Amino acid sequence: MDYKIRLLELRSDLNLTQDDIAKVLKISRSTYKDYELQTSIIPIKHLVTLSGFYHVSVDYILGLTSTRQYKQTYEIDKIKAGQRLKEFRLEYKLTQIKLANILNTTFSSIAFNEKGRNLIATPFLYTICSKYEISADYLLGIVDKPKYLK
Repeated sequence: MDYKIRLLELRSDLNLTQDDIAKVLKISRSTYKDYELQTSIIPIKHLVTLSGFYHVSVDYILGLTSTRQYKQTYEIDKIKAGQRLKEFRLEYKLTQIKLANILNTTFSSIAFNEKGRNLIATPFLYTICSKYEISADYLLGIVDKPKYLK
């Protein structure tokens, strides 16, 4: 996962400071700095907020594609995101346990994600998207197309 370059480029293109972006995210400047340096993992909710702020796709921020934006709402529907994760898992004939093993998490975590109780964690989302070439924006329910990145 390498979003630090994209975060810096997007911010610099608009001549904004880290403090400016921290205010958009309603976090401290030091927390945002950690995201930009990639010493902390940026949560999905902040990825989506930045996606809307910069008018780019989550896929673009995560470095999964060079496509800067899709037609989208920049909002996550937890239920739809859960359904999409389950559809993905079934399409690849993965059990919750097998997907949990791939992601190094528990199957109950996958079950909670699929039920829309929790959003998938950023590292897990990135692992799925990069390994299976599926769009993060699609899995999060932000867009219906593209589903696949290639």
